[in-house]
Amino acid sequence: MKTIAFHNLGCKVNSYETDVMVQKCAEKGYEIVDFEQKADIYIVNTCSVTNIADRKSRQMLHKAKKTNPDSIVVAVGCFVQANPEEVAKDEAIDLIVGNNKKKDIVEILDKYLAEKEANAIKNNSCNETDILKDKDLHGETVEDLRHCDYEEIKVFGSTERCRVFVKIQDGCDRYCTYCIIPYTRGNIRSRRKEDIIEEIKGIASNGYKEVVLTGIHVSSYGKDFEIAKGASKADNLEKSAEYLYDLINEAAGIEGIERIRIGSFEPMILSEDFVKKLSGIKKLCPHFHISLQSGSDTVLKRMNRHYNTDEYYDKTVLLRKYFPGCAITTDVIAGFPGETEEEFEETYRYLEKIKFFETHIFPYSRRKGTIADRMDGQLTQAAKKERVSRLMELDARESAEFRKSKLGETTDIIVEETKEIGGKVYYVGHTPEYIMVAIEENKLNNDCIGQKLKIALKSMLNDQIVLAEVV
Repeated sequence: MKTIAFHNLGCKVNSYETDVMVQKCAEKGYEIVDFEQKADIYIVNTCSVTNIADRKSRQMLHKAKKTNPDSIVVAVGCFVQANPEEVAKDEAIDLIVGNNKKKDIVEILDKYLAEKEANAIKNNSCNETDILKDKDLHGETVEDLRHCDYEEIKVFGSTERCRVFVKIQDGCDRYCTYCIIPYTRGNIRSRRKEDIIEEIKGIASNGYKEVVLTGIHVSSYGKDFEIAKGASKADNLEKSAEYLYDLINEAAGIEGIERIRIGSFEPMILSEDFVKKLSGIKKLCPHFHISLQSGSDTVLKRMNRHYNTDEYYDKTVLLRKYFPGCAITTDVIAGFPGETEEEFEETYRYLEKIKFFETHIFPYSRRKGTIADRMDGQLTQAAKKERVSRLMELDARESAEFRKSKLGETTDIIVEETKEIGGKVYYVGHTPEYIMVAIEENKLNNDCIGQKLKIALKSMLNDQIVLAEVV
C-alpha cells in the first residue's frame, strides 16, 4: 500500500478534519508517514483566513512536491474553496478537494489513482478549463457550499495524547467585513446531538479524558434546526444557548470524560441564565475564548461585529461572577483599515481594563473578496507591525500576571507528555484554565501520561510555564 503524509494548517476544525482523514486513510491500509519524509501522497489541509495563510498553504504544497517530485500532492480545504480555478493552475498540485469533501478522501484518492493508472489524466497541453476538470475529478471534489447539509464524520482518537477535538457545526453567516470564512465554509449547518454524543462515547472508550467542542461559529449551533422548523432566520441566541447547554450537559455525563472545553463563544450568547446554567456543569473548564477583534466601538462597527465594547465588558463580568478566577482569552486585529491612533489607544486601554489571560494578536491582512479589502485607509505594514508589537508586550505582562495569580492554588491536570525545558525533562499538562504546568520527571511514574493528578502550583518555571508538585 502507498505511503501518505498529512500537514494541517489553520483552525481547530481543520485539526479535527485532518484527524478524520488520517483515520480513514489508515483504515484503508495506507501507511501514514511524517510530512518531512518522502511519501507517495501528500495531503495539505489548507487555511485561507488571511493572505499570509494562503501563502503558507502554497508553501507547504510546494514543499511536498519538492520532497518527492513523483508524489501526488493534494490541496484540501479553505485555500481550495476560496478560488479553485487559481489553485488548480499550480503545477505542484495534482488534486484539489473542497471543504465538504474531506469525508470522501479515500474514495477520491481511489478514483484519482484509477484514472491516473488508466492514463485518463490529460497532459500539460490542455487548456486551463481542462486542468481544473482534471484536478477536481471533473467537478466532483469541489462544490458550492451555500446550500449544503452537515457532512457527518467521526473520529475515535487524535494525534494529541489526551485531548480530542469534536466538531459540532460548520459554516458562518456573520459576514464580518474582514473575513472570507463564510464564503469558504458555507452556510450554517449543525450536527445532530445524538451523533456528537455517540462520537464522544467512542472517544472516551479509547481512553481520552478531555474533549474540546469546536466549530466555525459555535454560538450558531442549532440555529439551523430552528430555521428548519420554520422559525425566522433572524438571530435566536436564546435557542442556540439551549441547544449548546443541552449538548454540553449530556456530554458531561459520559463515563470517562473528565473535562469539556468550548472552542469559542460569541459574546452576545452569554446571557446570565446561560452562564449560570453552565456554571453547574462541573466538568466544563473555566477557560473561555470570547472573540473581541477591537476595543474601539467605531472599528467594531466597520468590522460588522454584532456588539459594542460595553456589551462585551458586561459578558466578561458575568463570566467572572459565575466562574471566579476563570481564564478569558480573545483575538484582536491591529491596524484594521482606517484605524486611527486614537482608536488603537482605545483598544490598548480596553485590553488593560479586561485583563485577558491571553490575547491572540494579528496584524490586519487584506483578503481579496472581502469588504475590508476595498476600504480606504489601508495602513502600512510598518504601522501594523508597531501596533502588534505594543499589544504583544501588553499581552505578555497580563498573561504572566494571570499565571502568577494562581500560585499557591491546588488544582488538577491531565498529564499529556514529557517535555525538555531548560535542559531538564518534565511531565507537562494543563490546568482547567489552560495554564501549562510542569512536574519534574523524577517525581512521577513512567506510566503517568493520561492520568489526572491533583497538584499545587508552586512557582514560575519560565514566563509561560508554572512549576507544580503532586499533592
